[in-house]
Amino acid sequence: MRKTFFYKFFVTKAEEEEVAKASSSITNLPLRREVIEIRDFYLPPEPDLANPWRIKKVMNNTDVLIGKLVLMHNDVFEHIFRFWSLEICNQVVNGNKVYVPIWDLTPKVGPVQYQNESIYFGKGLCETYVLGWLDVVRNDRVSPRDEVSLYWDQKSGTFI
Repeated sequence: MRKTFFYKFFVTKAEEEEVAKASSSITNLPLRREVIEIRDFYLPPEPDLANPWRIKKVMNNTDVLIGKLVLMHNDVFEHIFRFWSLEICNQVVNGNKVYVPIWDLTPKVGPVQYQNESIYFGKGLCETYVLGWLDVVRNDRVSPRDEVSLYWDQKSGTFI
């Protein structure tokens, strides 16, 4: 199922009274949103076995130095959250980290799997999401100006 944000513009009477008690201004009402599932009229595209990479990014110095790959909102919702459960998506959107395995298929060395506390997926700044992959960067597998391609493999539950 496809995931999207549902915005709650109106608060309940109880929430309104609680905010009124806490402060003198009623303008401090929070804008709330949550991830919901909606019916997907268009099936996700079938993976092309010759070129399955859905998300592509050219690395810059910052991505390499901090060991985090910044992913755009559209890419995450279309190519990652579509295949995750609603609970896991809400965890990420609420600011929690989700630990995920990564397979590095660099042709120089061959397939290497990374799975530990430094490999995670989480929320970034300004409607972005972050794939923390410090171990991959530390092993000198990524350098600035490299193009990184990845996708979420449903069968194995890993980033490849």
